[in-house]
Amino acid sequence: MQKSKVQHQVMQVRAAALSHYEDVARQLGVNPQPLLRKVGLTRQMLVVPTQLIPVNSAVALLELTAQESGCDTVGLMMAEARLLSDFGPVSLLLMQQHTMRSALNTIAQYRHLLNESLGMHIEDAGKYTLIREEIMTDHAGGARQSTDMAVGVLILIFRAILGPVWRPHAIHFTHPAPQDLQILKRLFRCPLHFDSDFNGLMCLSADLDAVNVQADPAMASYAQSFLEAIPKPGQSSFVLDVRRSVYLLLPMGRANVEQVASGLGMNVRTLQRRLDESQVSFSDVLNDVRCELAQRYIKHTAHAFARVAELLGYSNTSSFNRWFTAQFRCTPSQMRA
Repeated sequence: MQKSKVQHQVMQVRAAALSHYEDVARQLGVNPQPLLRKVGLTRQMLVVPTQLIPVNSAVALLELTAQESGCDTVGLMMAEARLLSDFGPVSLLLMQQHTMRSALNTIAQYRHLLNESLGMHIEDAGKYTLIREEIMTDHAGGARQSTDMAVGVLILIFRAILGPVWRPHAIHFTHPAPQDLQILKRLFRCPLHFDSDFNGLMCLSADLDAVNVQADPAMASYAQSFLEAIPKPGQSSFVLDVRRSVYLLLPMGRANVEQVASGLGMNVRTLQRRLDESQVSFSDVLNDVRCELAQRYIKHTAHAFARVAELLGYSNTSSFNRWFTAQFRCTPSQMRA
């Protein structure tokens, strides 16, 4: 594969994301210690919820656990074990948001206190709204378990605000269906769609704007002041923000410079200037994301190659095949084999 022109920022996640990992591993009959060591983590790192750990290590840990246990729903088990309090101080602000939509905006605003690799896109489509989620990682083993966990945790947040009986209209995953659907039916309680074009959920648009009767504006103001006082681990790079946008927009056929700039609240000239300051171009970022998603779709989904080409922004498979061969020095069929 050709070397990427984009210098990747080391993305981090709070150890709270893995706070229930050892319990889940033991429930599956897996010794967690060797797997933690294998991905460069220790038990002590997980003891302090606010400890920052590399996203790729967390992603790799869940994938290794799935392989070791033979269980392909590890991420969902992790989501089911999560509590809203695992979000730390952010949970205080989430519970005081006036609507679910404002709670989702809060997650995006304080992503640095949760998971820098999480990408989320909200798309209103009349009666329904699609919420797409992606975990940005170049981990060779994919990110199925982490993505499943992210979707499951989103359900936790919805129910914390809208009530425990709330359920989405549908859940979507890009990966094939697991062998056992029991935990999915228990967790989501709605129609399930696998081998889909996106990971995330569909819900009634009205649900996002329903008033949270528990919200207290004074408490929300206090919680926000508290969060703003927490030192940031470092300024998130602009390139990372652009990559996050491309990750979400590419499968929708909208990952062009105009759409990305608009989503980041700026004009095209400003976006290009700021990328120039980081010595990369928009085409560099786009190609880099294409390479990561291409490997994910080829290795970890059952999508037909024509469908993969479409999801990566190619109108025909011949153009996609030429690009793919130039990047990876093999054909899509050879990589999948």
